[in-house]
Amino acid sequence: MALSTFRRNRSGRPRTLAALPAVVLLGTLSGTLALTGCSDPGAAASGSASSKTSATAARNGVVYNTSPDQQRIRAEKDAALAAKVPELIGKDGKLTVATTAGSIPLSFHATDDKTPIGSELDIAQLVADKLGLELDVQVTSWENWPLKTQSGDFEAVFSNVGINAARVKLFDFASYRAAYMGFEAKKSSSYDIKGADDISGLKISVGSGTNQEKILLAWNKELEGKGKAPAVLQYYSSDADTILALSSGRTDLNIAPYPSTVYRENTRDDLKIVGKVNAGWPSETLVAATSLKGNGLAPVITEALNSAIKDGSYGKVLERWGLSEEALPESKTVTEANFGITQAGKTQ
Repeated sequence: MALSTFRRNRSGRPRTLAALPAVVLLGTLSGTLALTGCSDPGAAASGSASSKTSATAARNGVVYNTSPDQQRIRAEKDAALAAKVPELIGKDGKLTVATTAGSIPLSFHATDDKTPIGSELDIAQLVADKLGLELDVQVTSWENWPLKTQSGDFEAVFSNVGINAARVKLFDFASYRAAYMGFEAKKSSSYDIKGADDISGLKISVGSGTNQEKILLAWNKELEGKGKAPAVLQYYSSDADTILALSSGRTDLNIAPYPSTVYRENTRDDLKIVGKVNAGWPSETLVAATSLKGNGLAPVITEALNSAIKDGSYGKVLERWGLSEEALPESKTVTEANFGITQAGKTQ
């Protein structure tokens, strides 16, 4: 699908969505990304870090530091890798990275409501360190990153972006984490979500233009083909509204990036995970650093990530945010040329 030719501002100005079957529109919707099938953390409820509590001890044993003072895990510069950075990217001494800052613990604002932090940025920091570059983080709306990466405003995107067939036509990727979506519900519920039949007739909140929405629409089509009631998809204008709707019973389920659902299950008393699905359903996918197709940066990022995996700094970052179960043994470069091969081998 072609990208729109106009730019959006960073506020993510909304546009009207076409009517969808069995969909309820609530609040102001963010614009639909022209490249459908996204893993946008910002489009799904994440909870809030603005409570001014700088450390949260979770039931999974993780102490989440949400303060601006992150004391990130750092890596040493690799001179050989630094020499491979494309000249146009490395000439200013910075790696300009885009993130949406919308989902704890992936990418979100610290307790000062302005400093972007999270696992995605910690991994970006490792890459920048390995390449001998200063990390320059730019917060943007989900629908803006494709256009701004194409225009050169962003050199890489670290924001829970999943690899898919549409994106490899425009971007190259360096994989760094497994990609799953979690279904969450009130703790008192008895849902066990494994497929389309399990969501029939339920009210489910979902982010617009995301991988999770794509999955639900496919499951609804399957239900309708069986003569069963589809799920009613509900869209909210903010993360807080989404979780409030779930906790108050106005929705039955929320589907969001799995790390965010794990965070909420371990830091709240009223929610639990009731299902898990690969973000690339019915295929498999991975989360990856995203850069402009053919500019030579993705293979260098891949090497930097593998160096961080080898020296243990990558594992420490994931452990710090409670994401060790999504660790990869190896980063791989994925382009349009090898996408079909990696899919067939189930590495993506």
